[in-house]
Amino acid sequence: MNQLDQLKAFTTVVADTGNFKQMAQYAPRDATTNPSLILKAVQNADYAPLLRDTVAAHRGEPLDRIVDQVLVRFGLEILKVVPGRVSTEVDARLSFDTAATIARAHYLIGLYEAAGIARERVLIKIAATWEGIQAAKALEQVGIHCNLTLLFSFCQAVACGEAGIQLISPFVGRIYDWYKKQAGASWDEAAMAGANDPGVRSVSHIYRYYKKFGIKTEVMGASFRNVGQITALAGCDLLTISPDLLAQLQASDAPLQAALTPALAEAATDLHAVSYQESSFRYALNEDAMGTEKLAEGIRAFAVDASKLDQLIVGLQ
Repeated sequence: MNQLDQLKAFTTVVADTGNFKQMAQYAPRDATTNPSLILKAVQNADYAPLLRDTVAAHRGEPLDRIVDQVLVRFGLEILKVVPGRVSTEVDARLSFDTAATIARAHYLIGLYEAAGIARERVLIKIAATWEGIQAAKALEQVGIHCNLTLLFSFCQAVACGEAGIQLISPFVGRIYDWYKKQAGASWDEAAMAGANDPGVRSVSHIYRYYKKFGIKTEVMGASFRNVGQITALAGCDLLTISPDLLAQLQASDAPLQAALTPALAEAATDLHAVSYQESSFRYALNEDAMGTEKLAEGIRAFAVDASKLDQLIVGLQ
């Protein structure tokens, strides 16, 4: 079997793209999108008619409503390809507004349900700020399942587990980027690869902690820079992978073993249960320079791309 097929024996493979015409060849179970991926997709000539038609059908409605119609339209097309779930993201500019995030999530789910899609097939993506986690907690309590994204720090993962969130997406590649930049000329790529990669270590720690303490939240590694990061996390609950890396896995027949297993995690003796309230969460995140910087940077970047998508839609009206 190729590495992609081997990986599927240990881990649920998720396609990280808005390009639904490309993903079928990799047979992922789920798919994830974000503002940057949707912006990239709608600028592709193959998807221009979808954008134009959706905007035309909702001309005159508030801009945020039209944007959500576009996001859900992509989600609906993706769900024709994958048998599982699609993740659709709430506007990153609402990352510090719990009530607005809850309202936007209800609207998105309403659009999916109006199109005949059960809410079990949709994950609402929300940035893992304190406000976002509280919004997701409230949504989970009414059966709207969430994917907490832009997750870099252990305290974010713990808070999500305590809140009963369905799934988290710790960002392997962006953690790697931060540590590599900090190290500068002293960075040793070979020594920091595989299980020693700081992004891989972060996700492994979260996975082990969740399994050790019976936390049901699913762990989905995300934001990969190379195949080595993926293979070092084989066995993680889910991994969301870009099409170019899926292609590399599919082209390789190198043997692959599970690196993470529940049994090994449950037997670990180096893990201790922790808990966070708002003040301790904010302090722990503040103490984590990487987590603080990458969370803020990620929200800013998604907000910029959300604004660019707004402008594209305005130009079509």
